[in-house]
Amino acid sequence: MNVRDINLLELRPEIPSARITDNMSDEEHFQNKTLRPIAKLQNDLILAMFRNYVKKHKNKFYELRLESRMTYIENAIQKDIKFRNSLKGAIIGQFTIEEYNSYIQNSSALNKRMMNIVRERIQSNIQLLEKHDVAY
Repeated sequence: MNVRDINLLELRPEIPSARITDNMSDEEHFQNKTLRPIAKLQNDLILAMFRNYVKKHKNKFYELRLESRMTYIENAIQKDIKFRNSLKGAIIGQFTIEEYNSYIQNSSALNKRMMNIVRERIQSNIQLLEKHDVAY
């Protein structure tokens, strides 16, 4: 393992609830061992990226009710390919070489898991996304 990989692994927070067992699928194992810790580490960046997305789309998000905001977040991640790719880059850029090699073996399924985690992160931090809190 090179120095970059060691440094990346040391930066990641531990997530006690992200259990890893022998009977999990490879995708679930990767999700709990790699994706969840990286998403937690990148949380502030992910929220900043979403704030910027909202700003670029004329702040319509701030005019919506809570339920519609949740849908807005889902649609932004699912339908805006540029935004989705930026989010993926924020996560993939934190992979070790070994993790990246594992990721490319089943990137479709892992991308789906990755975007679900990112969506959950943004939605669970929705109270931090008020217009008056916008600071870049």
